[in-house]
Amino acid sequence: MAILYLSGGRCILRQVFSGLPSMLQRPYSLDVSAQLLRTEGFIDGRWVSAASTFPVLDPATGEEIAKVSDCGTKEAQDAVNAAYKAFHLWKSHTAKERSILLRKWFDLIIQNREDLAKLITAECGKPMKESIGEMTYSASFLEWFSEEARRVYGDIVAPSAKDRKILLLKQPVGVASIITPWNFPSAMITRKVGAALAVGCTVVVKPAEDTPLSALALAELSVQAGIPPGVFNVVPCSREKTPAVGELLCTDPLVAKISFTGSTATGKILLRHAAGTVKKVSMELGGHAPFIVFDSADVDKAVAGAMASKFRNSGQTCVCSNRFLVQSGIHDAFMEKLAKAMDAELKLGHGSEPTTTQGPLINARAAEKVEGQVTDAVAHGAVIVRGGKRLEGSFMQPTLLSNVTTDMLCMREETFGPLIPVVKFNTEQEALAIANASPVGLAGYFYSRDISQIWRVAEQMEVGMVGVNEGMISATEASFGGVKQSGLGREGSKYGIDEYLEIKYMCLGGLSP
Repeated sequence: MAILYLSGGRCILRQVFSGLPSMLQRPYSLDVSAQLLRTEGFIDGRWVSAASTFPVLDPATGEEIAKVSDCGTKEAQDAVNAAYKAFHLWKSHTAKERSILLRKWFDLIIQNREDLAKLITAECGKPMKESIGEMTYSASFLEWFSEEARRVYGDIVAPSAKDRKILLLKQPVGVASIITPWNFPSAMITRKVGAALAVGCTVVVKPAEDTPLSALALAELSVQAGIPPGVFNVVPCSREKTPAVGELLCTDPLVAKISFTGSTATGKILLRHAAGTVKKVSMELGGHAPFIVFDSADVDKAVAGAMASKFRNSGQTCVCSNRFLVQSGIHDAFMEKLAKAMDAELKLGHGSEPTTTQGPLINARAAEKVEGQVTDAVAHGAVIVRGGKRLEGSFMQPTLLSNVTTDMLCMREETFGPLIPVVKFNTEQEALAIANASPVGLAGYFYSRDISQIWRVAEQMEVGMVGVNEGMISATEASFGGVKQSGLGREGSKYGIDEYLEIKYMCLGGLSP
């Protein structure tokens, strides 16, 4: 049962549950500013209703949080048209003017960080501590790109002829379609939109159907920051309407750029859509990160890194470690300490509980996938060291498996859940062969205190990002992206802004030498 009411300008959702695990058998509240709990689409600076709505659910309980406008191709087309119209005005703003507005948006996010985090926990399920962390991370991209906006430099090139000058100008590509996932419903938007708006592009955001509330709250704060109408548009839609809306956003001739974060399979579909009009694309796609522990590693640090890398957001990040490879000389000590750390540090529960470290998976399908990988592994000889059970709803016990082999399903496909399968290996060459035997290459991690080995392995790992003796590698200042089928382009860092720029060559001739 859920009751929504207003109190002092705040929206409060009271939820009372029965028939659920004991950790959820009490009332939960979503208490946020009424201004931030938006449920309509945002197009051309206006809140727009659609003909129908779709429910947003708390993944911990399955209860409805809100009904959101189910935008279709008409609303998506309206948003593209609005963004195209606004582009011609927005690009004429000076870099300093755009920088100031992005900074105001950043300041507002920091001021409203707790309420925004509550929305993430409600619709995504992650613990509040992690949601607060995401909002800090999300805001940092607007801060970073507000600063980078004034550092978009072209070039003056020495010509081969005396009667001319060669200039290389950088200009915004135009309207960008931004299609984002549910696991970081705020940060995946700002990492793309911050760069786009900084250089003069306008955007249409299609958030994941599971987590539209965070995107709409960002839209509200963009208005308060003074971002002009049409520059930032949000088109939420249901799972049923997503294919048609996504196709329009990738094929409309007014759209010049597509930026997508999600699965490799969906990315390939969007690339095919984009090919018809040869659009500029950025794709941050699936990962299957190896986590290698060599005999030379500090075991305690490796265990801490494994805990951080695997169990953040209950294992639902694209850079989570998936395939754990531990050298034979250190294997038993690592397994013993990792099992003890899981016992001591991990606590399942609703994300709003202060003691919770592991929330639910996003939905039942996600839990079924992890359960299926565990069942497959056990059927092929793996041993459950910790966990292994599917709980009610979309909760899954954090699970540690030993005696894992490379032919098991968990070693061949991305998990996106709280599962650690451990393979024992003997040589460095063996570990690298297993680590690189994947069609994707987003992130990879390894622990070693041998400096020569560190250089060898870091250079040979076929990934776009490497964590050496570190399990948490994401940073605003660093480039984010993968190789092979993990995507195209880079986000964040000074390079992320280039994804929204074109280089124009200007030859000024007829000059008197």
